[in-house]
Amino acid sequence: MVKVSILGGSGYSGGELLRLLLDHPHVEIEQVTSRSYLGEYVYHVHPNLRKRTSLKFSDPAALKPVDVLFLALPHGQAQLGILQYAALADKVIDLSADFRLKSAVDYERWYGQSHAAPEWLGKFVYGLPELHRTEIASARYVSGVGCNATASILALLPLVKYDLIERSSPIIVEVKVGSSEAGATGNIGSHHAERANVIRTFSPFGHRHTAEVIQETGLTNISLTMTAVDLVRGVLATAHTQIRHGVTIQDVWRAYRACVQENPFIRIVKEKRGIYRVPEPKILLGSNYVDLGFELDEQNGHLVAMCALDNLMKGAAGSAVQCMNLMCGLDETLGLEFPGLHPI
Repeated sequence: MVKVSILGGSGYSGGELLRLLLDHPHVEIEQVTSRSYLGEYVYHVHPNLRKRTSLKFSDPAALKPVDVLFLALPHGQAQLGILQYAALADKVIDLSADFRLKSAVDYERWYGQSHAAPEWLGKFVYGLPELHRTEIASARYVSGVGCNATASILALLPLVKYDLIERSSPIIVEVKVGSSEAGATGNIGSHHAERANVIRTFSPFGHRHTAEVIQETGLTNISLTMTAVDLVRGVLATAHTQIRHGVTIQDVWRAYRACVQENPFIRIVKEKRGIYRVPEPKILLGSNYVDLGFELDEQNGHLVAMCALDNLMKGAAGSAVQCMNLMCGLDETLGLEFPGLHPI
């Protein structure tokens, strides 16, 4: 059995990690920590776990050594204690943004402050198996992924991997996101009275997750626009691109089918009839699956690439567990087979 602990288990991502790991056939959960809820049963904070566990939140200062330590701390905190955390576990998976970027210069540019442990940035592998499966399998330290970045990267994955798009042309990605992206503590803009019934663009360009997309795709002429919509969970990324001269619809299909064959959680959704003819976050809630779709205007080469996912799963806890499986030599789909619900 793989012995794991979750540092910072009271947030949404920590709760999802706990839900997944409780049902994992090869995992034993040692501790789940929280300063705010110290000594309370975890199901008081995560009520969906009633009668699933009798674990109580423990003191972060009393962490015991484990095989895998998940860091589900607020952004900026993991970098302050990384030496201590690395000494407690052979493998560390950080869900925050602290170790996603490889360059301290880029981190300061996009996050507005210097990194507290820049020498650690190069030690972490970016935690998206669809890009770094081999590196993750041999890694000791794996970073989390930004949910918006994940949706944008995977929307573009078949096109970038098989060199189908014109890199010199601007690439615009419209990302629609649910309220859980703001985290369990939230802010004034996430209050129900302000958040309900909205279609609110809160970052026309320059969102921090753009840095991950640039780093992981190599695309520099790209911009992300973030829009809050009236969902709790879910992300839909819609990317507008231009295909290279000579690329055909058959080439695009081959690229998408190859990505599906190579990655167990990627699916193509491009139907001619029915309700769900294109990717839709609604049917992915609680699932680690990613639905990709595309439409190509063959007359002018304009290709629209779509990606739907659950921001708390494939955009956070699901990818983290998938990485843990790879790091521990397990089947990467273990504990992640739930397909989502319909109707919901």
